[in-house]
Amino acid sequence: MSNSSSISHFLLLALADTQQLQLLHFCLLLGISLAALLGNGLIISAVACGQHLHTPMFFFLLNLALSHLGSVCTTVPKAMHNSLWNTITISYKGCAAQLFFFLFFISAEYFLLPIMCYDRYVSICKPLHYGTLLGSRACAHMAAAAWASAFLTALMHTANTFSLPLCHGNALGQFFCEIPQILKLTCFHSILRELVSIVFSISFAFGCFVFIVYSYVQIFRAVLRIPSEQGRHKAFSTCLPHLAVVSLFMSTVMIAYLKPPSISSPSLDVAVSVLYLVVPPALNPLIYSLRNQELKTAVWKLMTGCFQEH
Repeated sequence: MSNSSSISHFLLLALADTQQLQLLHFCLLLGISLAALLGNGLIISAVACGQHLHTPMFFFLLNLALSHLGSVCTTVPKAMHNSLWNTITISYKGCAAQLFFFLFFISAEYFLLPIMCYDRYVSICKPLHYGTLLGSRACAHMAAAAWASAFLTALMHTANTFSLPLCHGNALGQFFCEIPQILKLTCFHSILRELVSIVFSISFAFGCFVFIVYSYVQIFRAVLRIPSEQGRHKAFSTCLPHLAVVSLFMSTVMIAYLKPPSISSPSLDVAVSVLYLVVPPALNPLIYSLRNQELKTAVWKLMTGCFQEH
């Protein structure tokens, strides 16, 4: 039996057993992380600098890119440090901070996705009211609500999780701090409070998911009523990137947290965690850039301008 007050650090799961594989994982994480940082950094810079991109859709895309940058910078650097120096420890306060920021940025991403869906819904289903429903003040309020909700969600879960007494040591079965692994270490009789918070968050998340599905049903019905093929193609081209991002995020998270316990293993858990932590932030900029000519042009001008200056 151990108490949380006597624990000064946690033991994280090693990405590999040998030093050679540790270095390989370090290189893989470094490559994917650099791709995520570069892609999202270019989107943020292009939207911030391009006056013609100061629209609701690109404003929310900028916020989404910020959440991607935050989620990558929260968990991956520590995993890379441990792989490079062959260590597995993280301090108690460091674990709490990592969990808070991980939940903050992941929650912000999830709350931004329904808002971006609402933007596409109004644009296609209620185009005459677009300027009224999605003015600059309304967009700012919605983005602020998403970030504030993410902050409160992260604060609630972090405070609840780290207020529970630990009775089963300090070894986490994951390469970063996450709630399910910490709950495995807690005393069973004290877990109810955090479980109530988790059920509340899952219910709210399910509500967001239902909203996204309902909105896209209405969007597709409206698009199919457009008489011209060119008009339908243009409408679909503005929705498909967001739909792809939503599908990628939802599918990887569901695989991570809803897979049957019978197929769970440390190596599989690590692989799935990398899948939803690092892969979506790395792929999302590519998805949006390939399908949006305005963004592609702005990013290209930004890159060529930087090269010309140097």
